[in-house]
Formats: sequence, structure tokens, C-alpha cells
Amino acid sequence: MQRFTISLDDELAHQFDTLIAAKGYENRSEAVRDLIRSRLGGAEGQTTSTGPKPKWCVANVSYVYDQHDQTVTTRVLGLQHQHHDLVMSSVRTHLDHHHCIEATVLRGPAKEVRAIADQLIALRGVRHGQVHLILLDSDHKPHRHAHGGSAHTHLTPVN
Repeated sequence: MQRFTISLDDELAHQFDTLIAAKGYENRSEAVRDLIRSRLGGAEGQTTSTGPKPKWCVANVSYVYDQHDQTVTTRVLGLQHQHHDLVMSSVRTHLDHHHCIEATVLRGPAKEVRAIADQLIALRGVRHGQVHLILLDSDHKPHRHAHGGSAHTHLTPVN
């Protein structure tokens, strides 16, 4: 285990301590470790312990934009269509007269999913954005089976 020291101004330290208490962390170190893991996004690696095959994931990308700004709407739809192989679904909910929040579910190789998620959030005109990425089983071999006559494919999440 390695140690390092950081300095925070009083207001930021107070806000951090409030977050720690609200989330139930035992100490600052645990909270910092979670923040680092979250920011690094452990699912982005492209190799597994058994070889160079990519790790797969699912991600929920949520972002807010002004739906009356046709250029941002066109950019969002264009990026989704350009990567239709990764986009599983997209749902838009109106927040007020101008703004909507959209949630897009992506599935595929983690590096590609992260790249598209980051591009969606970074599009000019997109405001607040967040990515929740879930790593799938490193074996990620899809399996097919039928239920009541309809066949479908599953990928297994990591436990």
C-alpha cells in the first residue's frame, strides 16, 4: 500500500467530510480510493488476465441538453447512429420547456463504450453528463437459449 498527502482548502475539506458522512465511509482514505476507482473506470482496460481480448461492459450515459437547439439534437442522434452497434437504447424525458435528460444504454468493448460515452457528454450543447459503467464477465462469451419459442443472447455481468 502506498501513501500520499494532499492539501485541500477548508471549504473543500468540509464538503468532502460532509460527503464522507452522507455516504457512510469510515474514513477519508476509503472515500478517496472510491473516487479514484470511479474516475479511472476500472472497466476500460483492454486485456484480461488470460489474454488480450477486450473487456466488455454496459454503460448508462445520462446527459441534459436543450432540445430546441437542433444542432445539439443532430449531434447526439448522429453519434448514436454512427455507433449503432454499441447503442442498445435511448430514452428522453422532458424536464421543462427547453431541457430534456436523455439516458442512453451502451454495450460492447469497454474502451469503445467509454469513448462513445465521453463523446456524448463532451458534445457542444450537452450540459450535465454522467456515465455509469458496469464491467461484464471477462469471459463475456454470449450464450443463446430459448424461452417459450423466442431465442435471445445474454452476456454475464461480473459479480
